[in-house]
Formats: sequence, structure tokens, C-alpha cells
Amino acid sequence: MKIMKEKKKIKIIIPSIFILLLLIGFYNGLKIRNYVIESEKITSPIRIVLVTDLHSCKYGEEEKNLIQAVEEQNPDMITLSGDIFDDEKADTNTEYFLKAVADKYPCYYVTGNHEYYAGYEAYQDKIAILEKYQVTILNGMIENITIKNQEITICGVEDPVSGNFDKQFKQIQELLENNNNYKILLSHRPELFEDYVTANFDLVLAGHAHGGQWRIPFILNGLYAPDQGLFPKLAGGVYQKETTTMIVSRGLARETTRIPRIYNRPELVVIDLE
Repeated sequence: MKIMKEKKKIKIIIPSIFILLLLIGFYNGLKIRNYVIESEKITSPIRIVLVTDLHSCKYGEEEKNLIQAVEEQNPDMITLSGDIFDDEKADTNTEYFLKAVADKYPCYYVTGNHEYYAGYEAYQDKIAILEKYQVTILNGMIENITIKNQEITICGVEDPVSGNFDKQFKQIQELLENNNNYKILLSHRPELFEDYVTANFDLVLAGHAHGGQWRIPFILNGLYAPDQGLFPKLAGGVYQKETTTMIVSRGLARETTRIPRIYNRPELVVIDLE
């Protein structure tokens, strides 16, 4: 009789564990992910919030959940590393977000592939929204800025889909030849890491990979990422080579993804430069 009861317990416990693991795996609530980057070039701490791959997804009424999450981090600047807009979904949620944050924090933006997939007219509409809220568009440009008495140089390149990436990247390299500031590059594409290393950027902020879509914590950091294929090496996290550090956000896309995220919560990335 005792053995029978134990077997019944096992039959209940095992399916319950399976269901729990499944629910946890599919949970797509917003996650705050923190990184600390140390550099001798940084004399005054700077906090950066990295937003990528929003795809105009909804985070509460008028994006209040995402806006509140950003405000709670008290950033010194916000970087927008591509696919903030979507090619199919309306720009409404993205505009709510920009309207709320752009007048409080310096915001810097580069394009992702989906802004271009939307077509020329829709792309121009998206650029108009950015200009409306005075977001600095860094497509092929550099800005020397001072935050908390700390001079840094922030640069950005358009997504390769634009056809302008190579020209812009070369131009930026030339402009930075004698620049000794802490140098940050915004680029949507993590798979171009080797190029960023050759240009001696201190920090690269990227997205695009969506965390490899499906993950197994501590075992598999992503099953598939665009332009990297199966088992991507640069799906999400921090990567270091020579003097260049690259942070890849797993992004904020959720209802726009054709394949559900598994053990891969949308994330808002917070970077402390010290």
C-alpha cells in the first residue's frame, strides 16, 4: 500500500515539475540586466541604459512599464541600438516611449534592419519621430560629449541593409585615429565583432540576435540568431577581445517574434562605466 502511495505521488510531482518549468520557460516579463565595465579612461562613473529590438512591442498602457523601468535606473544616457521600430507593427508604442524619455535623458540612436524593411516612406516616418523628440541619430556620425565632467566619444553606423555600413565604418575609423577619449560604438549587428575590434572601440553596444530565441540556462546561450545561424556565439551577454568589450542585448521584442522566446526574457540592459 505504501509503495502504491509513493508511486501516485511521483505521478503527480513529475508532471507538476514539468508544467512549472514550462511556465517559467515561456515567461516573458521584463528583466533588468546589469553590467559593470571598468576602464582607466573613465574618471567619473556613467550609467547607460541600452534599449534594442523593441519592435514597438507593448509594455503596459502607453509603455508605462518600460518607461518606469528606465526611470528607476536613473541613467545618464540612453542608447538605442536598432530595431526600436518594426516593419509591420505600428510605431505607436515606440513613440510613447521616446516621448517619455527623450526630454529627460540624452538619447542616441542607430538603425536596425527592420527600420529599412518597412520601406522608404515608412522609414522616413520613423526618422521624423526621432527628430520630433530630438533623439540624436548617429548613422555614420560621431559625437564628442561630456557627462559628469567625463569626455566620451559616441559613434554609430547604419545597419548593413542600408548599404552604407562599410563607408560609414571606414569614415568613423579615420575620424577617430587620434581620439583618446573613451569610445563607444552603437551598431545593431553583433556578428561584426571582429571589425569593431580592429577599430579599437572601447565599448560596442549591439542587439539583433534576440538572445538566440531559445535558451537553456547555463548550458545553451541561444539556439538560433539571424545572420549567425544555429548555436550563435554572440547571442547575448558581454564579450571581450583585446581592448574592445561588446555587450549584446537580448532585446525587448516579444509579441512580434514569430517563434516564442523560451528561457529568454526580454531585457533592459544597464551598463555602469567605472
